[in-house]
Amino acid sequence: MYQSKIAGLGSYVPENVVTNDDLSKLMDTNDAWIQERTGIKERRHIKKGDGNTTAVMGVKAAKIAIERAKISKDDIDLIVFATLSPDLYFPGCGVQVQEMLDINTCPALDVRNQCSGFIYALSVADQFIKTGMYKNVLVIGSENHSGGLDFTNRGRSVSVIFGDGAGAAVLTRSNHIGQGILSTHLHSEGKHAMELSLKGPSTLHWVPEIIAENPQGDDIPYYPYMNGQFVFKNAIERFSEVIHEGLKENGLEVKDINMLIPHQANLRISQFIQKKLKLSDDQVFNNIQKYGNTTAASIPIALTEAWEQGKIKDGDVVVLAAFGSGFTWGSAIIEW
Repeated sequence: MYQSKIAGLGSYVPENVVTNDDLSKLMDTNDAWIQERTGIKERRHIKKGDGNTTAVMGVKAAKIAIERAKISKDDIDLIVFATLSPDLYFPGCGVQVQEMLDINTCPALDVRNQCSGFIYALSVADQFIKTGMYKNVLVIGSENHSGGLDFTNRGRSVSVIFGDGAGAAVLTRSNHIGQGILSTHLHSEGKHAMELSLKGPSTLHWVPEIIAENPQGDDIPYYPYMNGQFVFKNAIERFSEVIHEGLKENGLEVKDINMLIPHQANLRISQFIQKKLKLSDDQVFNNIQKYGNTTAASIPIALTEAWEQGKIKDGDVVVLAAFGSGFTWGSAIIEW
C-alpha cells in the first residue's frame, strides 16, 4: 500500500472585503455584537462582475497548488471538489474545473459534506492513492455563500457568519511510509440533519411551489437555517472526540500536535477546543477573523496560510478537524 502526502497548497479569496460595519448598514447589527459571538471582523464576498464563481475560485486556488506541487496539470489523475454552493444544480463543479484547466478526460467527482467537505474529500483522495489507482489527486474546497444569504434582520444570525473563497491541495504518491496523511476519520449523525440545513430550492421545494406557498415572502425556505446553540454544543463534543480518535489510531497524544487547524466555523468553538485540549496559541491556527466561515474552503485556506507563514514545518504533526451540517464530522492526522 502506498502513502499519500500533500505536495502543494493554494488558496484564493475575492478582493471585495465586507466588514461588520458594512453589514450593519443592511441589518440591525454591529461590529461588537458580531465579534463577541463569532470572532469575525470581516469576510470576502464575490462582487458582481468580478468573474468569480465557486468553480472559478476553485480553479484559481488549484493553479497555485499545482504549481507548488511542481507538476503539470496533465499529471492530475483525479479531481475531488467539495462544496455546498455549486455553480449549477448539475453537473457538479468538478467537471467544470476539469474543463477550465483543460485536463484531458480526467475523472472528477463532487463531495457534498458541507463544513466537513474538505476532510471527506481528502479522505477520498487518500484512499485512491493508497490503493494505487491514482498518483496525483487535486482536492478543492470552494464556496460562494454571499449570493444565497438573507441580508435582512430575519437572517442576520446566519448571514454575518459566512464568506466566499477557495482552497486546494495536490495529493501525491509517496514511498515514505509513516509520513504524509497517516489516517482520516469520518462520522455522521443524520438525525440532526435539519438543525443546520437549506431546504430549498430542492426536489421537495421547487421555486414555483415556494412562491405559491409564500406569496408575501414570509418564511422562505431557500435561506439557510441554523439552530446555533445546538450546533455549538454538538460541535465542541464531536471536535474533541474525532481529534482524540485520530491521535489514538497513530499512537500519538495531544502534546504531540504541532499544529491544529480546525474548520473555521466560529472562533468561540476553536477557542473552546483549544482550552479543552490545553493547546497553546502556537499550536492552533485561526483565520476566521478575516474570512468568516467559508465551509468546505475554510480548512484548505487556513492550511495554506499556516504553511505560507512558516507555521508548519517538515516532520510536524498536523491535525485537521471539522464539524458541520449533516451532522458530519471528521479529522485527518498528517506528518508533514
